[in-house]
Amino acid sequence: MDDAAALMTVTTRAEHVDVLVVGAGISGVGGAYHLKTQCPDKSFVVLESKESFGGTWRTHAYPGVRSDSDLYTFGYRFKPWIGPPIAAGQAILDYMGEVIEENELGGNIRYGHKILSAAWSSATNLWTLKVLRAEDGETLVFTANFLWMCQGYYQHDKGYTPDWEGMETFQGPIVHPQTWPKDLDYKDKRVVIIGSGATAATLVPNMADDCAELTLLQRSPTYFIPGGNRNELADSLRELKIDETWIHEIVRRRIVLDQHEFTRRTFEEPEAVRGELLGGVRAFLGEDFDVDTHFTPAYRPWRQRIAFVPEGDIFQKIAAGKAAIVTDEIERFTPQGILLKSGKTLEADIIVTATGFNLSVLGEIAFSIDGAPLDFGETVTYRGMMFTGVPNMVWVFGYFRASWTLRADLIGDFVCRLFKHMDAKGAKRVEVALRPEDHNMPRLPWIDPENFNPGYLMRDMHLLPKAGDKPEWRHSQDYWNEKDVFPAIDLDDRAFVYG
Repeated sequence: MDDAAALMTVTTRAEHVDVLVVGAGISGVGGAYHLKTQCPDKSFVVLESKESFGGTWRTHAYPGVRSDSDLYTFGYRFKPWIGPPIAAGQAILDYMGEVIEENELGGNIRYGHKILSAAWSSATNLWTLKVLRAEDGETLVFTANFLWMCQGYYQHDKGYTPDWEGMETFQGPIVHPQTWPKDLDYKDKRVVIIGSGATAATLVPNMADDCAELTLLQRSPTYFIPGGNRNELADSLRELKIDETWIHEIVRRRIVLDQHEFTRRTFEEPEAVRGELLGGVRAFLGEDFDVDTHFTPAYRPWRQRIAFVPEGDIFQKIAAGKAAIVTDEIERFTPQGILLKSGKTLEADIIVTATGFNLSVLGEIAFSIDGAPLDFGETVTYRGMMFTGVPNMVWVFGYFRASWTLRADLIGDFVCRLFKHMDAKGAKRVEVALRPEDHNMPRLPWIDPENFNPGYLMRDMHLLPKAGDKPEWRHSQDYWNEKDVFPAIDLDDRAFVYG
């Protein structure tokens, strides 16, 4: 049943909650925890379109899927991480499952519930959502005082693949990692992986031993940080029999400080950092390998995400001759493979397009405010989590240069503090608005492309809210700053309008 047909069978009885959390991924499960522990008087429900929790870690099932952020900071601050810093997708799902079980969150989560539309009414100070239930195709109605958007930032049902000439002529399967077929047999096959990011760097070492030939085709290089998949500080503290809760917090603080210092150096000493990163690659590939061509990006470090490569595994496979790397542009696909602009042909039985995401702005939900469709691209963001003209809603959008969950936890604290402040004021609604001193402020992109410019953002930046030139009206990428700023936000500042 399609969405239009489903709307013909809308259930008339609406279920009401104080807070409706959208998505049961890393942010949504964290949001549910914060609600239950900090706002136990608030009723809430988590709606998840998939059959279970996990978000990214449920969607991505390609060989070797793993984190590219350390789990001491990607894990929640309230739940110690005990495994290796870079973890497999299943280990992350197991960790999230423990959070749900230990905090009895399961009763608040509804799986197989896809939100079709969300309409705000100023007359009732309520959001009304139409929700498609997968098990029977029925469309339900929920009302909520507040929306907590935790649905992530990309489309889960379809990854980004460029439209190259001749793709329809290729005689083998073309696979995107985001929709990896369970029955894909690549044993003893010639495989070309197109990409240069964390996904490609994960696929190569996890497929190389089974393929007849494996080639990584990248159109431009990226930076990587190879290193051991262990945290020496955590290991030392465990030798001293320190409590795991203490270890978790101490290691998180150490990692965050190191990340802050590394980010500072990428801006202030970019050439020195570049040399260190490339030195790490040469340590695995040797001085004779053409690192300049294949692993030296044209941009300064951290203008795009840098993935950690545990044990340098992709470089080990290249050095051992189990995988080849080609840096070139694609001319067109052929029945047997890919013709490159250099004139070289890469023959393949399977082509994998590890070419990125399609940006999703607030879950592709049809939003409206008092009957008028909402264009998020015309709003201005308050600290990357609230939007001018959009009442009673917060969006969790994490960090690009640090773990997503660090910001999810900060926003969790902020939202719960905001709820208590509203209750104390007797307010039923809150929205952010430009103050008199902000009205002549320039409208800027969500993030400055000179600061950070991955393809998924550059392709669809126009869909994201605008930013300003003041801290309140920007999505900061600086956890080191926000960890102090967020708890100190003045909820009676003129940027907050209550009703």
